[in-house]
Amino acid sequence: MLDLSPKPHRPRPVLVVLHQETSSPGRVGQILQAMGLALDIRRPVLGDPLPDTLEHHAGAVVFGGPMSANDDEPYIRREIDWLSVPLGENRPFLGICLGAQMLVKTLGGTVTGHADGWAEIGWYPLRATEAGATLMAWPDMVYQFHREGFDLPSGATLLATGQHYENQAFRYGDNAWGIQFHGELTLAMMHRWVVRGAHRFELPGAQAGRLHLDGRLLHDAALRMWMTSFLDRIFHET
Repeated sequence: MLDLSPKPHRPRPVLVVLHQETSSPGRVGQILQAMGLALDIRRPVLGDPLPDTLEHHAGAVVFGGPMSANDDEPYIRREIDWLSVPLGENRPFLGICLGAQMLVKTLGGTVTGHADGWAEIGWYPLRATEAGATLMAWPDMVYQFHREGFDLPSGATLLATGQHYENQAFRYGDNAWGIQFHGELTLAMMHRWVVRGAHRFELPGAQAGRLHLDGRLLHDAALRMWMTSFLDRIFHET
């Protein structure tokens, strides 16, 4: 007998783009799943294709990685070009660190290192702009792990600033967002980053490994709450 009963609604998954074999969506993935959204995880660096349309997705999140948005690797170029899909379809998009820098490149901006060679690796102050403060409350301290930043693309709205790297968060249009800092790290992820990235602690401006974990005790609760509210704002209508 034909079953004509209503089928339960299944929300479209969020496309998650990661850049290493062992990378994880971490807390961002946990929050999205708690919101009832499934994850469609792709790793272009390992040959995973990206969809020609986001019609069947609730949006996309592109995460960070040790590579640069300025690299000439074919998958980097393809990924930057692919960002025209969420932009063209006006689908919810979030770029985190490298993902934000890729978005900047797609929008015609530039990604460069600090003029004085400073890195941000550890916990650093964040200040909301007037536009950012109107949008939502922001954490005072955020976790960073980068030595390149970006200029503000034409037409974008700056939402938060930092000391060494001025542009920390921005919005472009209705649905495209970029943040330079990391709100996705679980405790286990931070332990891995501190161990595997220890060679970077010698860079100018970088903090010693113990300060990463000590800072987490002080600042992570506020960052976690902000990340939850931020993802709800981006994906709440999906």
